[in-house]
Amino acid sequence: MYCEVKPKAKYKADLHCHTTASDGILTPAEIVRLADERGLRALAITDHDTIEGWVEAEKFASQVGLRLIKGLEINTDWKGKEIHILGYGPGKEKGSLERFLEELRRKRVDRIEEILAKLSRLNIHLSLTEVKQYAKGQSIGRPHVVQAMMAKGYVSTYQEGFEKYLKIGAPAYVPRAKLTPTEAISIIREAGGVAVLAHPGNNVSQEEIQKWIEDGLQGIEISHPDHTPNQKKKYERLAFRNGLLATGGSDYHGPRVKPGVELGDWGVDLELVDQLEQLIISSRL
Repeated sequence: MYCEVKPKAKYKADLHCHTTASDGILTPAEIVRLADERGLRALAITDHDTIEGWVEAEKFASQVGLRLIKGLEINTDWKGKEIHILGYGPGKEKGSLERFLEELRRKRVDRIEEILAKLSRLNIHLSLTEVKQYAKGQSIGRPHVVQAMMAKGYVSTYQEGFEKYLKIGAPAYVPRAKLTPTEAISIIREAGGVAVLAHPGNNVSQEEIQKWIEDGLQGIEISHPDHTPNQKKKYERLAFRNGLLATGGSDYHGPRVKPGVELGDWGVDLELVDQLEQLIISSRL
């Protein structure tokens, strides 16, 4: 649980964070309280492949007067690259979205079992039960494997676990079930949500982004810890030229997962939140 009071955040809104519903350290209630303590006025919960944290976050957000944007993050693959798509405000056709996410989570479990088999061949012995105890919510992932590895003394930090064993190209890496960015955009749009490309960095070309814009992409995450000032300017120009939302967020998971990344130190102003909420409303019509 969090207990240290942080300095005030640099932004009034953070549109990208994770809770214990996926691979974050804080519960939805705790992250809402942290946002309130840091002076945020709006927050988006964007857990991986699950909307489980929405109810708890909404309850506590209403108590502290925080504007909550209900969201999620879907991991996809494109030409050997990992592309993340954020979805904000999906509400229409929610049943079909939940069935889709349930299938993604089932495939996550299959992937973890393959990772554990590879680790076993490297003399790192973990059971699925041991890993699952670190997954507090519905969505299990590689960070939970690293937590189990740390508990048994195989590695000392998250960074060591990923670098030595679980990142792309490492000996225990297993690709996810294939889902394209276009498919994720379609699922989000069909559910009445707004689809945004998360932290593109140097991972994709402008030509690829243009293709996804044609497929229904509505925004690009501009402000993000992984972006350099030049990357931020490049994507701001691209968003402006194409009439896209220029969103931002810390991608907060907690200090043990991403040291030095604080909630609200990357984000947007409240005017952008107004624009996003208006687009969500129009997307549901």
